[in-house]
Amino acid sequence: MIRYLTAAVLAAIVPCAALAQDGDAAAGEKVFRKCQACHAVGEGAENKVGPALNGIVGRTIASGEGFDYSDVLAEMGSAGKTWTPEELGAFLTKPRDYAKGTKMSFAGLRKEDERADVIAYLATFAGS
Repeated sequence: MIRYLTAAVLAAIVPCAALAQDGDAAAGEKVFRKCQACHAVGEGAENKVGPALNGIVGRTIASGEGFDYSDVLAEMGSAGKTWTPEELGAFLTKPRDYAKGTKMSFAGLRKEDERADVIAYLATFAGS
C-alpha cells in the first residue's frame, strides 16, 4: 500500500516541478511586467490591487495575508487547492474562465511559453 501511495505522490510532484523548470525565469521577469500594475514580488512586496506573489508557487490558493480574495478563489483555498505550476498555468491562460467570478480583470497570457516563463520567475520568490 505504501509503495502505491509513494508512486502516486511522486507522479503528482514530478510534473509540477517539470513545468516550473521548463520556463525561463529571466524571460519570465520580462513577461511579469504585464502584471506589475497589480502585483508585486521580491523583498518588501506588498499587496496592491492584487495580492503580493512571493511564495505563490505551492501555496494554498487565496492564502496570502492581508488580501481580500474573490469568493471563488477563497472557496478553492478552503477546499485545500494549491497553486501548482499546472494550476497557475490554467489560471494565467484565462483567469475568468478558470475561476468564474474572480476579481482579476487580466485577460490572460495566450502563449504557453510566456506562462511557463512567468511561473518559473515567480518560483524564484520564496514566501515572506
